[in-house]
Amino acid sequence: MAKAANDARLTRGRLWFYQALIVAALFGTWYLMTEPILVSEASAKNTAFFFGRPLAVLKVVFDWFVSGKIYPHLAITLWETVLAFAAGSVLGLVVGLWLALSPTASALAEPYITALNAMPRVILAPIFAVWFGLGVLSKVALGVTLVFFVVFFNVYQGVKEVSPVVLANARMLGATKRQLLRYIYLPSATSWVFSSLHTAVGMAFVGAVVGEYLGSARGVGYLILQAEGVFDINTVIGGILVLTLFALLLDFVVTRIEARLLVWRPASAETESL
Repeated sequence: MAKAANDARLTRGRLWFYQALIVAALFGTWYLMTEPILVSEASAKNTAFFFGRPLAVLKVVFDWFVSGKIYPHLAITLWETVLAFAAGSVLGLVVGLWLALSPTASALAEPYITALNAMPRVILAPIFAVWFGLGVLSKVALGVTLVFFVVFFNVYQGVKEVSPVVLANARMLGATKRQLLRYIYLPSATSWVFSSLHTAVGMAFVGAVVGEYLGSARGVGYLILQAEGVFDINTVIGGILVLTLFALLLDFVVTRIEARLLVWRPASAETESL
């Protein structure tokens, strides 16, 4: 048992090392293509204009955090993201359960759900800005529309995947509707829910940033828009980097909660030794 755990740690450590190596290789390639080392000075300047310089991008991010300029903007973007993520996830869970357990309501709502899901919902951002103003609420509303369908379809499918044999046995033993929901439907949907939440984190960020991009005076999306207006590609990429890092942080939080709540789930096979 101890040997297996040790082998698993070694495998994970090796995997992390290779992942870090890939990041370093990408960073090194980016650096070499934007500096007149392996390419001509004209080619390096041209590449740097479109892709920025890695050291300049890191300097932008470093200055943001050292000066404190990024904190008010980052705080508002994270607040919008968390609100959109929470509201969209809860709404998707509730509606998904309701329609999955109500065939009549599901049949009635199906064409409308399909139509709304097919709509490119980013185009709703200007409408939400008119309805809710340029504050937090319009960004949250856009994020909710993106998160909702990701969670809804996973919950709906998770409930539909419940084994009919298990349901029949539970009913035969006298289980009530509330007991079926608590002990069969919800556990069945939980894995599907957490699978969708990893995608929903990114969607919540998209809603917040796109909303800021189209109309705002605060937020990381606003900083990116200002930098784009003066063709400051280093600041644009710096903003993208900050958003990516915090999206990964939120995804890590979801992963930890998932591991805590789904302790009953069988452990996946260990990553094959590299």
